[in-house]
Amino acid sequence: MGTLPLMLGVTACYTISSLSDKYAVAKAKFSKDEFTFLMCCSMLVFIALTLPFQRIYFSLTWQSFVGIALIAVCKMLEFQLSAVILKELSAFELKAWLGLTLFVSYFSDVFWGAQLQISKLLCICAAVSGLVMIAKSEKEEKINYRAIAIPLIFYLASKFGYGLVIRSFESYASSVMLLVPALIAVTLIFLPRVKFSVFAEKSVGTAKVVLARIPNSAGMIMENAVISISLTDYSFIQPMILVSLFVIGLIRRECCSRLNLIGSIVCVAAIAAFQIL
Repeated sequence: MGTLPLMLGVTACYTISSLSDKYAVAKAKFSKDEFTFLMCCSMLVFIALTLPFQRIYFSLTWQSFVGIALIAVCKMLEFQLSAVILKELSAFELKAWLGLTLFVSYFSDVFWGAQLQISKLLCICAAVSGLVMIAKSEKEEKINYRAIAIPLIFYLASKFGYGLVIRSFESYASSVMLLVPALIAVTLIFLPRVKFSVFAEKSVGTAKVVLARIPNSAGMIMENAVISISLTDYSFIQPMILVSLFVIGLIRRECCSRLNLIGSIVCVAAIAAFQIL
């Protein structure tokens, strides 16, 4: 139960930013380059403000710089591909697909010394089953999976890869000292690709995206703390966000299929059981 408060905090923060991300690409219609630049630039500012309050260390070794490069690649892929995927999928559906990283995350934790427990594996199986139900509850004719299949695969890899890199390189540099230089690198890469006049023209959309990076940045800091303890708990955050989005949908009285409801209940039960066992 040690990481649960952190996981709940990340869930709350990322739920807010997930809704904003869908708005940015579907309604404000930012291009993937504009979306990536805006995300990285604003998060860089907010995370940098927290540096005096964080545990910081960095070793001048080639491993540290490799870690920064890998984080930059993961974040660049995440932001670029999410802008493509969210044109077809809702934030709700995307979180369902992200739950598929649970198995590889759990076996990564086992590799790092966690005890292999059949009961926990069964919880993961149950959670993935719930996610499959949720994914199937959506009408396939509305989603062009052929157009987003490859971006979705690489997006899933980038999300898992981020956690893997943070965990693998934590002996060389603190997570924030890997993340901040990586965000600087991605911001500089995309700086020549954007026109600032676009942000002025879409001032409302820009403001919403930037303000949503405040909880996003807070969530990322807490997420890194979860990663240092368990990659599996890190992967469980996505299904938790999904459940949070589902509850928001119920509050808004949005249409919900029976399969969607059952899948969400199964996910909640599986996540709770995994934390208790």
